[in-house]
Amino acid sequence: MHAPRATSRDVARLAGVAQSTVSYALAGKGSISAETRERVQRAADQLQYQPNLAARAMRTRRTGRVAAVMGLPLYDPAAMLAGASAAAQAAGYLMDVLHVDGSIETRSERVLELARSGQFEGVLSFTPLLPGVAEHAPTGAPVAVSETFDDEMHAAGELVDASPVVAFVEHLAALGHARFLHVAGPSQYASAVARRSAYLATVERLGLESLGVVEGDWSGQTGLVAIRSLPDDAPPLAVVASNDLVAVGVMRGAAERGWSVPGDVSVTGWDNADVGPYLTPSLTTVDTDRAEAGRRAMRQLVGALNEEAVSQGLRPLTTIIWRESTAPPSGRTARARPAVAL
Repeated sequence: MHAPRATSRDVARLAGVAQSTVSYALAGKGSISAETRERVQRAADQLQYQPNLAARAMRTRRTGRVAAVMGLPLYDPAAMLAGASAAAQAAGYLMDVLHVDGSIETRSERVLELARSGQFEGVLSFTPLLPGVAEHAPTGAPVAVSETFDDEMHAAGELVDASPVVAFVEHLAALGHARFLHVAGPSQYASAVARRSAYLATVERLGLESLGVVEGDWSGQTGLVAIRSLPDDAPPLAVVASNDLVAVGVMRGAAERGWSVPGDVSVTGWDNADVGPYLTPSLTTVDTDRAEAGRRAMRQLVGALNEEAVSQGLRPLTTIIWRESTAPPSGRTARARPAVAL
């Protein structure tokens, strides 16, 4: 036997508010204070309350559904879409995911067709569209465009924030490192370009020695080849790798040459791969909150639906996870550091 499904009346009772306040608070409408809205959301979460969308559709003649349009990204977008879906559900909507391909003109026309279909109350596009598409959306069915991907479905916008590279170089320099190497991703990726620029600017600003920038293809082989190409007197050295797989290649190359990590070579990665904590040594890396990126994108659409401004000045999506692969040079013991939000 399943427990009875919680109702808005149950949420109102637990939150100590009127039942109508629950509807306004969860839909993001009305002049509800932030404190009250948060109290209602906590009560809804505690009771695992879900709005009755079928009843609302019959009452308001609205579908209660929004569409998230996605191209074909090169990495698994599941976390981002889960975050978007959670934000939609918190606002009282169900989210359908649709994939479109083709030129930007084709994608733009398809999104407008969805907005005009009457099936959705709004459309969120994770794929770039022509300028002005949102202005051609029908009244009552807004279109919001996230800056999460570029036209090639490579990461863009907040996802290419390179500030962790600056923090890596600054921290490693403070530990005593004076010689650095950057193993970069392909230059057609905005994220790779941003990290390369951040690395070069920080090394120059701090007056450090750079052994260069090696461009690769995000593979472990790239990191391995980069280390094999270094002179024998390269250590002590700090290597900023473009992702965790490249960093693993760097660590393998260092082991082949008899260089210890982190004593001779400190290594940083990016992406917080599941294997990172279990490597020997465990890998310092960057975690990117893609679920939060999805939530923020959906909140753009919900804001348009409610004709409300979306919050600005949000925290960065990236967090450095300091682990054992970074330490002072010459084999001195590294101190454990907590995750630091940037």
